[in-house]
Amino acid sequence: METLELLSGHSMPVVGLGTWPMKEDQCKQAVTSALALDYTHFDTAYMYKNQREIGEALREAGANREELFITSKIWHDHLKYEDALSQADEILQELNMDYVDLLLIHWPNDDVPMEDTFKALKEIHNAGKARSIGVSNFSVAQMKKAREVSGVPICANQIKYHPGHEQRDILTYCQEHNIIVTAYSPLAKQEIFGNPALTTVAQAHGKTPAQIALRWLLQKNIIVIPKASSREHLQENLDVFNWKLSTEDMDRIDQMADEKS
Repeated sequence: METLELLSGHSMPVVGLGTWPMKEDQCKQAVTSALALDYTHFDTAYMYKNQREIGEALREAGANREELFITSKIWHDHLKYEDALSQADEILQELNMDYVDLLLIHWPNDDVPMEDTFKALKEIHNAGKARSIGVSNFSVAQMKKAREVSGVPICANQIKYHPGHEQRDILTYCQEHNIIVTAYSPLAKQEIFGNPALTTVAQAHGKTPAQIALRWLLQKNIIVIPKASSREHLQENLDVFNWKLSTEDMDRIDQMADEKS
């Protein structure tokens, strides 16, 4: 699996399993199937209410914790200093792990000073409970503020990003500052699969629209976490290496967002 290096010095696999909104047995089965296909990157959050099942599936499969990359997120109603510390501990308790690889602020909350939240994140990081920290759904202005007040490197910003829905200003800012962008909903819940730009490129490469969308993101140095539960789709989402889209292909897919604006 290819990786990108975070500002913390740790490496993050470029393809992971997004687990929202899977719960209970569906979630456990998806994680078990993903592990069997050599997935190592799993994305969850306190709000998803599936961390316990993810932890159980990983343990029952005998996964080596040091080979895994686990992302979780603190919900926006727990961003005060004490609340953030408490929820981080709850996350680890539910996962039954000593640390997560990446801990994010799930959504910004203008009612809580960022200084309070990042004070907690620094403490969590320094205690070894999160190897890297980051944010999710932060605008450029919020990223600038976060970088001013954070006592540890902000390693990632997880945002909605897929063909037809780009946030180029955020992507540009993050990449200028070596902050990794992770795309959630990279397949737009399959709503883009019938777009002529995707289907034409897919036919030319003998790939599926999903694989084209993921490859397009990867070539922009964006990490992807598509949700999948069937073994077929899990494998399909991994088969995005050892081939490339041309500049013309990339431009054609870029135009999906331009056509909507």
